[in-house]
Amino acid sequence: MSPTTLPAPPEQGHVTFLGAGPGDPGLLTLRAVEALANADVLVAEHDVLDVVRTHARQGVSEVHTDADTTASSTPGTGTPQLTVVDGASTTAGVPANRDAAHLVMEAARGGKRVVRAVSGDPGLDAYAAEEMLACASAGVPFEVVPGVATAVGVPAYAGVPLRDAQGTDVRFVDARTASDRCWTEVGASDGTVVVSTTLDSVAAAAGELVSAGRKPDTPLTVTVAGTTTRQRTWTATLGTIAQTLKQAKVLPSPEGGRPVIAVVGERSAAAQRDRLAWFESKPLFGWRVLVPRTKEQAASLSDQLRSYGAVPHEVPTIAVEPPRTPQQMERAVKGLVTGRYEWIAFTSVNAVKAVREKFEEYGLDARAFAGIKVAAVGEQTANALIAFGVKPDLVPSGEQSAAGLLEDWPPYDPVFDPIDRVFLPRADIATETLVAGLIELGWEVDDVTAYRTVRASPPPAETREAIKGGGFDAVLFTSSSTVRNLVGIAGKPHNVTVIACIGPATAKTAEEHGLRVDVMAPEPSVHKLAEALADFGARRRLAALDAGDPVTRPSERRPGARRRRSTT
Repeated sequence: MSPTTLPAPPEQGHVTFLGAGPGDPGLLTLRAVEALANADVLVAEHDVLDVVRTHARQGVSEVHTDADTTASSTPGTGTPQLTVVDGASTTAGVPANRDAAHLVMEAARGGKRVVRAVSGDPGLDAYAAEEMLACASAGVPFEVVPGVATAVGVPAYAGVPLRDAQGTDVRFVDARTASDRCWTEVGASDGTVVVSTTLDSVAAAAGELVSAGRKPDTPLTVTVAGTTTRQRTWTATLGTIAQTLKQAKVLPSPEGGRPVIAVVGERSAAAQRDRLAWFESKPLFGWRVLVPRTKEQAASLSDQLRSYGAVPHEVPTIAVEPPRTPQQMERAVKGLVTGRYEWIAFTSVNAVKAVREKFEEYGLDARAFAGIKVAAVGEQTANALIAFGVKPDLVPSGEQSAAGLLEDWPPYDPVFDPIDRVFLPRADIATETLVAGLIELGWEVDDVTAYRTVRASPPPAETREAIKGGGFDAVLFTSSSTVRNLVGIAGKPHNVTVIACIGPATAKTAEEHGLRVDVMAPEPSVHKLAEALADFGARRRLAALDAGDPVTRPSERRPGARRRRSTT
């Protein structure tokens, strides 16, 4: 009789309880990013998922629970609505009314690496504490990755330090679960109180503090959507906060109110917030900025805009496609290997990408550039070459354009230049300025179509409506073609939208389309263009403050006079 083979025990899973912070994805810790990259299953509330999902590994699928079968979604009550991201979709059949603990335990028992992401810090989350106990009882190994606590991170972003040099006592209260005894204790204290509540209930929380002994003229700040570009902070006193919110036209929410953090105290620096509000005073804070470029080109520009507090919205207006007849490009790349060229000049990142893809197709790498001089127009083009393993020999010292490159390009000298030919991989719509200038310097040029630029598909209807209806605060035009293509696929930006152009030629095209140009880059660089828009926003903000007016975004104002340039 053959021995019986017992099935191998299932591999033990692991759970990481991860603090996602108060809302800004930039506040995730390095350990949090590492855990997300290695997770098999991600369990999170929907708002938290928006913060952590970009760090989850590729190929995950999402399963949303049904809100109708979960408990109340009011903050602080019931079971939170959950979303599960699972690379193997093993939990796709889990009933919607199963709570987070069951989802976490089921995945962990199946040998999965589970990340349970919560808002703020896991140590301050009651649900996470229960789930940790469940793991401990079941013998499932787990770890805790702390996050920035909402009650600490939001005041920091609102410019409200919680302690001063005298060591102010700081107390934290969750108004949604606080007992009468808790209110009495904090009311009797003269320290700083950080209250977690909702926008609809903040006036009631202020009343509780007054009833408990705090003076009605005690300063407080109230911050909603803290650490995000939707953040808004009001400064008032315990006795006037209800009137302040009414004057600000803050309407009651049918969902029970948005979570807010209120900071109360004589020494909570509420009176100094105008000087300490570093986040909301960013030059483009909350501005929706349209970036009409290809997605690859828009990435670094969008990152720069975010650093100014803007909310970039990328709308591709140009799609890059291979040339219709690839034979010319193939011959030129082979010519690089056989020594046909003395120079190769790249005028765009797309040209670098096109040559690199052809190299990879032939099994070549950067070593094929040995003995060939390389020129690049623009910092981004040069960086793309460096990423490929090629350091440019020539980058214009002045204007980053074809004209700037020609100013620095050496004339052909038969004594020093054994070969007189230049390989110029470009777009099908490129101008002849560079070719004519190189020929005038004595060089022969192989002007090769490396890629085609075609008009992209129209954006979604919602985006088109926002463009034409004034939903965007600014639009950045980085070339004449982006002007023509955006107007062609989505229509003209509304007359309140700030128009920013990368240079005179682009500005002229914008004006020809009936647009008034508000901002122009001091030099043809996308980063200088973003800087110029930020400078414009900063001046606009200062002008409003000097005039005693509220700081608003362009989309929040509807001036009577039209800003369009007359076409007659």
